[in-house]
Amino acid sequence: MELFNRTGKMALGSRLRLLTAKVTEDAAKIYEMYDVDFSPKWFPVLFILSEDGERTITEIAEQIGHSQPSVTKIIKEMAKAGLVMDNLKSEDKRRNLAGLTEKGKEVAYKIINVQSADIDAAIDGVIAEATHNLWEALAEWEFLLEQKSIFKRVQEQKKLRESQKVQVVEYAPQYQSAFRALNEEWISSYFEMEEADYKALDNPEEYILNKGGKIVVALYDGEPLGVCALIKMEDPDYDFEMAKMAVSPKAQGKNIGWLLGQAIIREAEKLGASKIFLESNTILKPAINLYYKMGFQKISGRPTPYKRANIQMELLLNDKQ
Repeated sequence: MELFNRTGKMALGSRLRLLTAKVTEDAAKIYEMYDVDFSPKWFPVLFILSEDGERTITEIAEQIGHSQPSVTKIIKEMAKAGLVMDNLKSEDKRRNLAGLTEKGKEVAYKIINVQSADIDAAIDGVIAEATHNLWEALAEWEFLLEQKSIFKRVQEQKKLRESQKVQVVEYAPQYQSAFRALNEEWISSYFEMEEADYKALDNPEEYILNKGGKIVVALYDGEPLGVCALIKMEDPDYDFEMAKMAVSPKAQGKNIGWLLGQAIIREAEKLGASKIFLESNTILKPAINLYYKMGFQKISGRPTPYKRANIQMELLLNDKQ
């Protein structure tokens, strides 16, 4: 159809629905041709009950990939048509089963053992004429989308595209207000500002930069929407601490946290660091997942100036791939 040449892959769902409608329309005509009073949407339920015997609504739904309300509705429709008996009692009296009536078994036999042979041959004919095997392609797409949905894939592409508009730059005095505001915003949302916070945020030059540390700022369309610091530590075990990472809520989902973290790691490598330390709180699940993605591993037992810190992590730069 010319429309889909114009819309491109964005109309995949619409195209599949149109194809489904055509196939379903033909399926209804085929049942009529074989003198079977039957709705195409009933077939998966009929097949399961014919092959596996009596089953609960939950068991049927799991096998055919439908919701329980959808299966319940189909069972009621099939019961009204005299094909299914509902609320059958099992040995376990807590389970209500659905099963085929004698009429349902006769219909199932006719569809599965007579009608299906002609349908299989017809579909094989289409496959032979086609350049691509749709049946095999459907199985492959189902598998791939089970691993990662189209929604997730589009979400990743959106994040990648938007992250390309992010520019990570070195700290300058003009960013001091953003450095403080961004950090104060997230800290105040979950915890309380502490003395160590005020020292770093009010005097970043004195507390961080003049002591050999670094601060990087993420600009999105020129606006500072993310910050992160590399603080020099007076510690025999660690060279630097990655701290004060903050991203504006309106910029989340644009990969800014990852870009800031990678910039800080590169700065640490330039300064000859072998290990980076950080501490956080496990309530911040997206941040913790980000740190693990960067290669940080959990450690414990070190003193902290922060009441809110309940997890400590380290990154061994020599081991970083």
